[in-house]
Amino acid sequence: MIKELSRSIREYKAAAILTPIFVSLEVVLECLIPFVTASLIDMIENNISLRSILIHGAILVGMAVLSLVFGALSGAFCAKASSGFAKNLRKDIYYKIQDFSFENIDKFSTPSLVTRMTTDVNNVQFSFMMIIRIAVRCPLMLVFSLVMAFVMGGNLGWIFVAVIPPLTVILLLIMKKAIPLFHRVFKKYDNLNESVQENVRGMRVVKSFVREDYEKKKFDRASTDVQVDFTKAERLLAWSNPVMQFFFYGVLTTILFLGSYFIIKQVNPALYDVGSVSQLIVYGMQILMSLMMFSMVFAMITMSVESARRVCEVLDEKSALHSPENAVTEVSDGSVDFDGVSFKYAAAAERNVLDGVDLHIKSGETIGIIGGTGSSKTSLVNLISRLYDVTEGVVRVGGRDVKEYDLTALRNQVAVVLQKNELFSGTIKENLRWGNPDATDEEIKEACVISAADEFVSAFPDGYDTYIEQGGVNVSGGQKQRLCIARALLKKPKILILDDSTSAVDTKTDKTIRAGLKKYAPETTKIIIAQRTASVEDADRIIIMEGGRINAVGTHKELLGKNEIYTEVYNTQNKGASDDEE
Repeated sequence: MIKELSRSIREYKAAAILTPIFVSLEVVLECLIPFVTASLIDMIENNISLRSILIHGAILVGMAVLSLVFGALSGAFCAKASSGFAKNLRKDIYYKIQDFSFENIDKFSTPSLVTRMTTDVNNVQFSFMMIIRIAVRCPLMLVFSLVMAFVMGGNLGWIFVAVIPPLTVILLLIMKKAIPLFHRVFKKYDNLNESVQENVRGMRVVKSFVREDYEKKKFDRASTDVQVDFTKAERLLAWSNPVMQFFFYGVLTTILFLGSYFIIKQVNPALYDVGSVSQLIVYGMQILMSLMMFSMVFAMITMSVESARRVCEVLDEKSALHSPENAVTEVSDGSVDFDGVSFKYAAAAERNVLDGVDLHIKSGETIGIIGGTGSSKTSLVNLISRLYDVTEGVVRVGGRDVKEYDLTALRNQVAVVLQKNELFSGTIKENLRWGNPDATDEEIKEACVISAADEFVSAFPDGYDTYIEQGGVNVSGGQKQRLCIARALLKKPKILILDDSTSAVDTKTDKTIRAGLKKYAPETTKIIIAQRTASVEDADRIIIMEGGRINAVGTHKELLGKNEIYTEVYNTQNKGASDDEE
């Protein structure tokens, strides 16, 4: 885990190394200052010359200034290293997620990935900051102060040694109890983020169904779950502070009592005098302050161990899909073949989503796919661009197994307008250029004319420079679909898949788009998934899906009246029109 995280330090290694170096120098000076101070006190008591006192005073001031400078430098380098580390870590997670297949995304879920990139990375960053600064300072200060305590106080130094073992045991017990609680807390954080995400994304639905109270209660439950476990964990960690205070004041009282006794009774006056005992108390405070700071580090690390594990879980995840060695980079044509294809989303799933599919599509054909909800229409086309891998059988594009292609090359030639259309914040031009970054204004306009988007885009005051809000909330569902079709057309693919992507447009516009596609890209294989028979009736062939299998294949005329499913769908959708004609 540490090795995996340390890779994100990269260009900030120098700052990460310089931080503990300056911390060490600061600690050395802080431990020497009480020693020089004790010598100065003894000089004053013994009426040493003013010149010697001033020299020692100047040395003391110089050491204090140097200690301040080293402390400031360690703080500056620590801030640079920790913030840079967090930046790189977020970048690494984000880039890793970009390589994930749909299967990997399904495994983690979107809210969980958001939590890992924000809350978890913040926790790891704070821990890293403490490790390279405070976690270095604490043991050094402890060791140096302990050595100086024996030098200044002789056997009284054993008091400090005696408290370390029981204190360590207590802190380890607290840590052992707290870590499982934090493990549970961060899982509940994911549920909390999921609740927020669903509510924000579905705000219109929530308001239209007047479900605000329900969503508030749902959020309150998720928030309370986090609060309950966090309270338990923090309550455990809170014990570390009173425990530290108990040992701190216990040691301080013991040192004061014994030191005063030795001075009054003149026990070893060469060793125990006012200067040595007063500085022994200073070293004692430094030792116990080191332990108190260690408890802070310990609390933060306890909290971030689970965060670090969750971050590494993403970084260690291997994409379920990857390009093979010597991958094919050219797709020869738009032919598609399914040979004995079966597929399920999870290896542990009881049944296949697709079962024994055999289908052969010629390059340039227009294929319509009809079927009821859950008949696996989308699952079928997702295998063409290798968004998922088949469980059994082979999917071929251009006569070659899709697993032989470079993923980027394959997906550049298979344009998919998904069932859930997504636009990103930016201008219409910027959104459309996702299809082709080098597309000219003329090419963009042409694609929009074919997708019937040019009419409404030109009506906007800023035209193609109109700003689209995140998720495309400032355009209608139909407008969003037409822009997504235009974006796909700009790729000039060999295979174009429209997954129910004209469901939000009227029949006339749907017909206009289909006519435009036929004229614009006659050599492109077009696969149209639709709920309306009108959207596919002029296709070269229509595939009827039922229960993950192909029920029938044929033209509109061949299927109408002969295939029960197609006929039922057609009659249901055209009943009103038939009644009007009568």
